[in-house]
Amino acid sequence: MATPTLPSENPAVLQGDSSAGAVVFDNVALAFEENVVLDGVSFHLPRGETKALFGVAGSGKSTILKLTLGLLKPDSGRIFLLGEEVTRMSEQELFDLRRRVGIVFQESALFDSLKVRENVAFRLMEEHLSEEVIEERVREVLRFVELERTYDMFPSELSGGMRRRVAIARAIITQPEVLLYDSPTGGLDPVTSNTIVELIVKQRDVYKTSALLVTHRLQDAFTMATHQFDKNSNQMIKLPKGQRSEVPMSFVLLRDGKIIFDGDARELAASRDPYIREYIS
Repeated sequence: MATPTLPSENPAVLQGDSSAGAVVFDNVALAFEENVVLDGVSFHLPRGETKALFGVAGSGKSTILKLTLGLLKPDSGRIFLLGEEVTRMSEQELFDLRRRVGIVFQESALFDSLKVRENVAFRLMEEHLSEEVIEERVREVLRFVELERTYDMFPSELSGGMRRRVAIARAIITQPEVLLYDSPTGGLDPVTSNTIVELIVKQRDVYKTSALLVTHRLQDAFTMATHQFDKNSNQMIKLPKGQRSEVPMSFVLLRDGKIIFDGDARELAASRDPYIREYIS
């Protein structure tokens, strides 16, 4: 099992060096009254890598994303995002830091009253960029998710999978340094889910953006770990057996508020822990 490098062991993180990692949790605990959600959680997401978070419902996966953004404060421990200690930042400082992060929600969270182009461009409009720049960027990201034809459509005219792809376009339009995915394939049929996974792999391998991925579908993460985006064919291809993706990917499994596994796909598959064996079966 891989052992994460913690802030207490890494002077670069203590000094606020953004090269130290994209996301770091150091002994984080959180409880809501008597309900312990996280109990001493520590992990390290290096820059440019992807980490998938697993666990049964209520194990704290989505809570980790909220803590990463500073939307929740832990009872104890420290959290670093892009080298900044989130747990000690003011709301204004957090607001500025969140501009460097892209978020994809399970529900897509699109504005029904706005057309696709306005949904995708929303954060750029907040930054008061020129219309020419905004249109160019919107068309670029819609082309990336293969939905340029939806430019003038409303969310109600799109399928669930298309809305999810628009949400990804909106998340990446600001060229974020970190992407947070909250169950991006949740509620989708297997074929559509695979389309979203292909898109996530494409984004990972083309832009190498650091990413935390919460998912209930273990197969999605295994597919990401065993496939790679091929620029020549413009599609996801399966890697030869034993070959790793160019972009490192790791798995974190939570149980009862604690991390019981943090390592790569091969280590997870080889684990003899009874709970892990039952979970991945």
